Formats: sequence, structure tokens, C-alpha cells
Amino acid sequence: QVQLVESGGGLVQAGGSLRLSCAASGRTFSSYNMAWFRQAPGKEREFVAGINRSGGRTHYADSVKGRFTISRDNAKNTVYLQMNSLKPEDTAVYYCAAASTYGQPEGPADFGSWGQGTQVTVSS
Repeated sequence: QVQLVESGGGLVQAGGSLRLSCAASGRTFSSYNMAWFRQAPGKEREFVAGINRSGGRTHYADSVKGRFTISRDNAKNTVYLQMNSLKPEDTAVYYCAAASTYGQPEGPADFGSWGQGTQVTVSS
């Protein structure tokens, strides 16, 4: 298991930007695929972006392609989510997650470790 702590959430106007960070501790960070999920009130948790162990491959939900960028720094045990051109529909609690499975996992059940979440609110 790896312990995850998110930070960087907040209130921003539509069109603005935020950068989320997720610091990991515990077992070797570079052995995990990492991802960001989000959950809005009354909705299911949904995949946002994923990145492989080396950081060389990323994948995104269609709703955030071209606006969000996931990256990682294995030397700092940290994964990031740069969010640009934010929209009110991006409002949600954002969660960092770690998976020891291979491939490009996107389902919540594929991820064994989760952070506590950080709130992102986009005003119109």
C-alpha cells in the first residue's frame, strides 16, 4: 500500500487554472500507475487522467482532453494535475489513486490506494 495526500484544490472562476498535487509515501512510488478521479455531488466517481510508472504515457477522459495535464516526478514521489480552462462542470472532489496493475487502468476497482480528496469549485 502507498499513502496518498492531495493538495491544491480551491475556488476558481470559469476559465481559470489550478494545479493539484498528490504526495505519496510508503512503498516505491515508481512501481504504481497513478490516476486522478473526481466525484461531483450525486454522481459516481469518474476517471479523469492516468499516467504510467515512468511518466511516459498518459490518458485522459474525453471531457478534459486538451485542458488537463497529468504528470509525475518520481524523485519527489508526487503526481500532479494541471487544470486549465476550468468549467463549472469540473466542480467536484478530486482524488488521487494508485494502481499496481499493468496497462491503462481507469476503473475505480483497479486502484488499491486512495487519497482523502481535495475540493475544486469552479464558479460561473
